[in-house]
Amino acid sequence: MPFSFPKLPYAYDALEPFIDTKTVEIHYSRHHKTYFDKFIAAIAGTELETQSLHTIFANVSSHSPAVRNHGGGFFNHNLYWQCMSPTGGSQPSGLLAEAIYCHFGSFELFKEAFSSSAANHFGSGFIWLSVVEGRLEISATSNQDNPLMDIADNRGEPILALDVWEHAYYISYQNKRPDYINAWWNAVDWEQVSQRYLAILQQ
Repeated sequence: MPFSFPKLPYAYDALEPFIDTKTVEIHYSRHHKTYFDKFIAAIAGTELETQSLHTIFANVSSHSPAVRNHGGGFFNHNLYWQCMSPTGGSQPSGLLAEAIYCHFGSFELFKEAFSSSAANHFGSGFIWLSVVEGRLEISATSNQDNPLMDIADNRGEPILALDVWEHAYYISYQNKRPDYINAWWNAVDWEQVSQRYLAILQQ
C-alpha cells in the first residue's frame, strides 16, 4: 500500500505564538489522523490501494463520497503542515517571487487577495495557491475538496494551502478568522512552497 501517515515535520509547539500547541496537537493527531484512517478503510480491497492520490483525485467524481472526503482530508492536511515551519514568515524569492509579481503585481497584492479569499470563504474549506496551465491562481474549495479533483472549478497543482475549518484556529482565535489568517502568514515556509513550484515547472 503506497499510503502512510506522515510524521508532523516539527513539534506541536513549534508554530507558537501564531498557531497554539493544543490546536496543532488536536488538529494533527485527531482530525488529520482520522481522515487518513477513514481513507484507508474506504479504499481497502479495491484497486485504489495501488493508485496515487493524483490519479484518485483525477477521477474522484466516480468514487465514493468517503474516498473524496477522507482522501481529500488526508492530502489537504499533508500540504497544510508542509507549508509551515518554525522559521517561516519571510517572503518568497527566486522564480516563485517573480511569478507572484507577474501574476498579482506584488507580494503584498497577492497576500491581500489570498487573505480576502480566506476571510470571505463561506463555511469550512481550504484556500489554495496553485499552478494552473503555467499560471499562479488563488482558489477556494469547500470541505476537503482540492484543485487536483476533477470536480474542482479551478483545477491545478496546489503549492500552498490554508485550512479555514474552525478546528484549525478556534482555540486561540474563536470566530476571528481574519486574525488567524494574519497570524498564519508568519508561519508560511516559502522555501518549501518554492520547491513545489519549481518541481511543477520541471514536469
